[in-house]
Amino acid sequence: MLKHILVLHTGGTISMTENADGAVVPSVNNPLLGVATHFPDVAVTSEEAFNLPSPHITPAHMLQLSLRIREAEANGIDGVVVTHGTDTLEETAFFLDLTTDAKIPVVVTGAMRSSNEIGADGDYNFLSAIRVAASDQAGGMGCLVVMNDEIHSARFVTKTHTTNVATFRTPTFGPIGLVGKNGVMFFQQLLRTATSPIDEIKAPVFLLKAYAGMDGTLFDALPADTAGLVIEALGAGNLPPATLPALQRLLDRNVPVVLVSRCFNGIAQDIYDYEGGGVGLKQMGVIFCRGLNGQKARIKLIVGLSAGKTGAALAAYVNNAVS
Repeated sequence: MLKHILVLHTGGTISMTENADGAVVPSVNNPLLGVATHFPDVAVTSEEAFNLPSPHITPAHMLQLSLRIREAEANGIDGVVVTHGTDTLEETAFFLDLTTDAKIPVVVTGAMRSSNEIGADGDYNFLSAIRVAASDQAGGMGCLVVMNDEIHSARFVTKTHTTNVATFRTPTFGPIGLVGKNGVMFFQQLLRTATSPIDEIKAPVFLLKAYAGMDGTLFDALPADTAGLVIEALGAGNLPPATLPALQRLLDRNVPVVLVSRCFNGIAQDIYDYEGGGVGLKQMGVIFCRGLNGQKARIKLIVGLSAGKTGAALAAYVNNAVS
């Protein structure tokens, strides 16, 4: 049966070229549009949603993609591929995972080398993504990230190296599948979390990283219209004691404060019972988010707030362990 795959191009290195000075710059014409996609039983339709370096991508752009994917599924498309710059790829992928309850495959891919560099990886990743999007196995698995022959869940994948083509990794759990010469192979499947198909963005939500000697200066500097805050805390989930008065002022304003660990592996937990320790932070009303990094927790808080969740419902939603 013929599979109809929609490709949404958004820009990024995968669509850029290296100029005579060695700088990587956006291309006027997306080089991916010239890539042959002659797969048996696959028809590809391409659209340029926008053409932006990924540091320019905002939650509003992510919502635009989410709405287009939902529309495409309703119109009978069998799978969607999104090409994206790698700097914020994991955030867009996770946003799509949270806001599109798609039964069809949704795959995000990118490249670490521009189209005319030696060893360019864009075309290969692009074709691998189409192969996954056309796979029956990939349906209903949430948003997937396909890079460098690996298939990752959007929930936990993260960029781990500034330039290496094997930069996308899933700490602790590893990839959920592989793309081989003979097709797509899945080896595990994560439990799905609840989706929230929002149609607007509530902002602003901020992200701060804790450090030794931190005080409340940055907390107090947040604007009056702050909708939420995510903190990458120390260790298992602790903060320097000098931050506590300013943190309490935010909580008194009913600003949801979400805490994750700044560590590469592991989860934030209320273990330590000293001034600034996780036990006291939880008692203050800080929401512990287990398993997500800071940028992913911010996306989840944005989606939760935009869906109208508050109080205990918001806390349960943001805590990644709750499905």
